[in-house]
Amino acid sequence: TMYRLVAANGSMTMSETPGTLGGHRKNRTYGRLDCKAARRALGTGTSYSQQRVFFIDEATARSAGYRPCKVCMPDEYAAWKAGRLK
Repeated sequence: TMYRLVAANGSMTMSETPGTLGGHRKNRTYGRLDCKAARRALGTGTSYSQQRVFFIDEATARSAGYRPCKVCMPDEYAAWKAGRLK
């Protein structure tokens, strides 16, 4: 299996390693790999998996313009919403 890793500048590269965080290109969100919201979306058989990307860490995800997931990262999401996460 190959995974789309997104760099801080937003460029994508294919990797055999999924990274530590998953993201969704359309929603511009990132979260834990075991996120129940992402797993639910993947299980519906929709095109969610085609929009799935992966990040090495949170700093890379935020630099690429993604926000934390409200479901699996509520504290980070609250900080992002309050403007404390850049």
